[in-house]
Amino acid sequence: MPTHAETRRLPYRADQMFDLVADVARYPEFLPWCQAIRIRERSDNLLISDMVIGFKIFREKFTTRTAFDRKARRIDVAYLNGPFKHLKNHWIFIPTEDGRSCDVDFYVDFEFRSKLLQSAIAVVFNEAVMKMVNAFESRAAELYGMPSPNGAGKAAV
Repeated sequence: MPTHAETRRLPYRADQMFDLVADVARYPEFLPWCQAIRIRERSDNLLISDMVIGFKIFREKFTTRTAFDRKARRIDVAYLNGPFKHLKNHWIFIPTEDGRSCDVDFYVDFEFRSKLLQSAIAVVFNEAVMKMVNAFESRAAELYGMPSPNGAGKAAV
């Protein structure tokens, strides 16, 4: 059962990172292996969506329920249907004291039903998760600009 947990300080506000992660419909634009998203249901604090992921010869579709709690600065993803035995994922955005950056707490735990898929992902899991987390960080730089070296604002993009 691959599990990954990390907290990473990013030079973006907690609300910016929340908005970036909450914009699930845009994932195919920047997230590796995310080939398509279909939004089934949407409200202010809930999203039901199908995601198609592809890696080499594998292509799978799964459905998740994503809960958004802006006040708690938290996004929780629950698995509904697809190739997994289970899938749990959360994002927590903790503002720093000055409010200009935040700590992003990311957690994912999943297991495929298929032993073949599970074996294939086990080989590349750490690399794949790091690539995914880095994709969110790169997307933040693209959307919000690169912070200046002295931290006194954003450099022009």
